[in-house]
Amino acid sequence: MRGVYLEAGILYVRDDLPMPVPADGEALVQVRTAGICATDIELLRGYVSGFRGIPGHEFVGVVTVHPHAEWVGRRVVGEINIACGECAMCRRGLRKHCLQRRVLGLRGHNGAFAEYLTLPAENLHLVPDGLPDEVAVFTEPLATALQVLETGAIGPADRVLVLGDGKLGLLVAQAAALAGPEVFVIGRHPERWHILRGRGITTIEDAGGLEHFADVVIECTGRPEGFSEALRLVRPQGAIILKSTFAGAHPLNLSEAVVKEVQVIGSRCGPFEPALRLLARRQVGVEALIEAVYPLAQAEQAFAHAGRRGALKILLRITDA
Repeated sequence: MRGVYLEAGILYVRDDLPMPVPADGEALVQVRTAGICATDIELLRGYVSGFRGIPGHEFVGVVTVHPHAEWVGRRVVGEINIACGECAMCRRGLRKHCLQRRVLGLRGHNGAFAEYLTLPAENLHLVPDGLPDEVAVFTEPLATALQVLETGAIGPADRVLVLGDGKLGLLVAQAAALAGPEVFVIGRHPERWHILRGRGITTIEDAGGLEHFADVVIECTGRPEGFSEALRLVRPQGAIILKSTFAGAHPLNLSEAVVKEVQVIGSRCGPFEPALRLLARRQVGVEALIEAVYPLAQAEQAFAHAGRRGALKILLRITDA
């Protein structure tokens, strides 16, 4: 099959990749559309040491093989964590933190930038009829954004500040606003702020003089210095929710976090079903985040585009409908 292959930081489009074979309990999915996210770009920069294989974890596709025949031919999206089901974390219900987990396109399991992928059948979610592929492909990143609401740190009376107006920041701000707090976004791209203002979210270009401004700061900058800026902007005994992942060291001023008695909360993958419902009801806007769509054959150009500073969502059209 054709797909993207990454090895030693170099990306190739190959026509000779082996077709994946689903194991017991797994489904085979023909990928239609996949999204390039910041983590995929960081893979090129060494985010996962020694990564070799097919990247990609945001996708929508059609089931071709499934343990239950009624799923065949249906459009699906899929959760990216593949759990063993037996370790201590799995027994506690923390399957996405499975001690033996594999992660689609990131850790031990080939990903979505190819014509076919496999996933456990239990990881798949049906895409509602009428929801275009270009919208459904945002299910995974929107679920990741919705996870900030699962932390318990955001209350309806809070002042929430999203640091960063990139792809993730724009989704996180919309997700946070669903809980009813006052939401602000600090960013560098005023040309895209109409996406937020139409949903009652306030945008700020200059963060000067905003020390101790927010009850909760959600860090979505994708930059190492983002944590220090979040620490400056959060009030004493407030909370910082960290969303950025990147290659390289993280400069932390933990002494200031101790003095301010700040909660620091990591936030990763989130719930797919609420994400699909919000997309189907158009309660979160994603179409305006799409900057370009490339065919699979032009994946190298697509990655170069996605890696440009300030680029929004770049999609790969893997196979035609």
